[in-house]
Amino acid sequence: MLRLLMALILAAAAVFASAAGPTPLMKEVQPDSAKAGDEVTVSGTNLEKANVAAVYLTQGDKTIKVKVTSQTDTEVKFTIPQDLKAGRFGIMVLTSGGDNAREIDEPVLVSVE
Repeated sequence: MLRLLMALILAAAAVFASAAGPTPLMKEVQPDSAKAGDEVTVSGTNLEKANVAAVYLTQGDKTIKVKVTSQTDTEVKFTIPQDLKAGRFGIMVLTSGGDNAREIDEPVLVSVE
């Protein structure tokens, strides 16, 4: 009985993990300092559209959606919004997955001049 229960728990965990998809991880921003209108490239893993639905810049309680111009498994390119004021911004992604979508603060920053 215990083996059956453990098998059911492991099966449920596998279904949840596959429904949520792999977790996107951003590792590097180039350039790490940009101006409004510039294109920024972020490299990492699991960054394709199947995993990342949207990209945001964050600063305190501000969340600004950016326009993604290109996206692959290892790279996301986006444009710094024209009206964005200077400052240091975190990057957050909204994962794909409908009801299982989640916001993830990535461990990378970009400075806007």
